[in-house]
Order: sequence, then structure tokens, then C-alpha cells
Amino acid sequence: MSNENMSTIERLVMSTLGDIDGRRTLDMLDIAPALLAERGGQVSRAAFAMAMNVALFQDLLVRVPSGHAYVADALASGRRIVFDHGALRSIRFPDGPTGYLPGGEDAFTRIFLPLGYEMAAIYPLERLKMTGRAYRHIDHPDAIPQFFLSELHVDRFDPEFSEAARRVFGTSRDPLDDEAKAVLNRFAAGEAVAFDVALAALPTIVAAFDRQHSPPAFADYQLLLSRSNEAAWIATEGNAFNHATDRVPDVATLAQRLKDEDRPMKERLEISASGRVRQTAFRADSVMRPFAEGDTRQVSGSFFEFISRDIDPETGLIDLAFDTGNATGIFAMTSAQEKAQERTTR
Repeated sequence: MSNENMSTIERLVMSTLGDIDGRRTLDMLDIAPALLAERGGQVSRAAFAMAMNVALFQDLLVRVPSGHAYVADALASGRRIVFDHGALRSIRFPDGPTGYLPGGEDAFTRIFLPLGYEMAAIYPLERLKMTGRAYRHIDHPDAIPQFFLSELHVDRFDPEFSEAARRVFGTSRDPLDDEAKAVLNRFAAGEAVAFDVALAALPTIVAAFDRQHSPPAFADYQLLLSRSNEAAWIATEGNAFNHATDRVPDVATLAQRLKDEDRPMKERLEISASGRVRQTAFRADSVMRPFAEGDTRQVSGSFFEFISRDIDPETGLIDLAFDTGNATGIFAMTSAQEKAQERTTR
């Protein structure tokens, strides 16, 4: 397909990921025709947001073999993935930034808001000493993936935890350069952006969804882990996608089939208080990560999730909400294998 016949999203994705990986990832996803209709020399905030999400989906599959295998099976059966949402974790200190990175959700609202997202709801995750927030796209709320962005509140832990957290996360850099910030400012002003300018900024903005701090000392990792599985996860994985989610018609039936196939499934289905949102997930894949001492250890990485959403009878629209109980249960997918093993390599 020539550039003239490709949508703006396709051009952005294939220019960023390469023709082969870009085309392969695009073909995995059921992208709304309205989004693929955009063409020409200017890029809207919606097209940029969707291209960013496609690149983040591809990155997650590279890191999560169980998710990659599931997607391959879905494609083989003739079904594309309906990318419902991606999840991120962040750290919030009580007194300002995290190193050179804006604190907590601020590191990402500066991306989300210019690209047309708005905060849809707040979800207190008290047991985890975190706060979750859903960000939903204004222009295409049910077609562009949402973000579930959580903050871990360092000030809710003891001083020893706080000191270790500062040693680990205080080394954070800011991945956004002046050019990327300028593009986001133009989107925030309601402008479309020239294709070449948007394309140049896209890899930098995608890189914001990664670990921005130095590899942690293993002793600090262990201390964080003793208080919070989530803090330890952020110490090795940073702000990478914690999970990506496929929206399916019947998650209960899917979950049973995947269990029967001996996939690494969560035992129990999470059902929202309304009954309209049902979720489950694979357990996190193990990954090898570096530590400050030059060691590499096996820790818990990211995972793939599944969700069913019913129609809200009050609105007649799909229920795009999340649920505090569901989220807390899903978060446990990275704690089952969280303890770093003693095997190291030099």
C-alpha cells in the first residue's frame, strides 16, 4: 500500500515501528473506521493518540510472551483485538517532582490532556496506598483506548520506605525534549500538527512510557518489596505499560477456555459493583532486569488483561467505567511472582 492510500495512523505507526512490525501490529487491532479515515498532511490529536497507543501495544507484546501468544491465537481464529485500555503506575512524593520527572500522574497528564484525554473518574486504592484515575478520550471515548493511571503515595509509608524510594526514583530523568513539548503544546492549543513534525515527536513521547530512573540497588528493591509489591514493580519496570486489555464479548467464557488450555490465568473473575464490567488477566510474565550492582535478576513483568463491558441502561452506551475492587484484584497479577530470585549473572 502506497503512502497516498494509507491513513494518518497507519503512516505514523509504520514510520515509527518499521513497515513490517508496524503493519503486523496494526493488523492485530480492530481500529474504528472513523479513526482510519484521516489522511493528509496534518495530524489530529486523535490520530496521534491512537498511533501512540498502537506503538505502546506493540511494546507490551514484545515484553509479554503470554499476551503475544494470546493475540496470535485470536488472529488465527479470525478475530482482531479491541484495545480497551492500558495501565500505568507512577510514584508520588509529597514534596514535588521525582528527580527530573514530574511527580505521579503529572508526568502523563502533560501528554494525555493535550492529546484529547480527560479524567473520567478517580478510584481510591486504599489497600495498596495508591490512587487510580481513568483518562478517556473526548473525541472517540469508546474507540481510542483509555488509560488507567495509578499513583503510589510515598507519604503513606514509613520513613525507611521513603528513603529507599528517594534513592531509587530520585534518579529519574525527563524523557520529553523541547520538540516533543512543543508538539504537545500545539495539540493543547487545538491545532493540528504537520505530519513530519508529529512523526518526529512520536518516538520521544512513546519513550515516556518506560523506566526513567537508574537500575535500583537490590537492597532498596527488597525494602520496597517488603512494604509494597507495586513499588517494587515500578522500581524495575518504571512507567511501562503494566498491562494492555482486550475487550471481549464474554470474558467468563474466555477465561474458562484459557484455563482449560492451561494458560497462566487469574483464578477469580473480577466483577464491578454495577455488574456491568467484568475482568480477568494472565499472571505477569517473568523478566530479567538489571540492578545497580551489575546483577541481573528475574522479577515480575507486565501482563495481558481481558474485559467485558455491558451497556449502561441509563445512557444506552457501553459502560466505560472501572471499579476499585476490580482494579485492586487485577493489580495482584504482578505480585504472584514478584520476589526476585537469587539467580544472578555478572
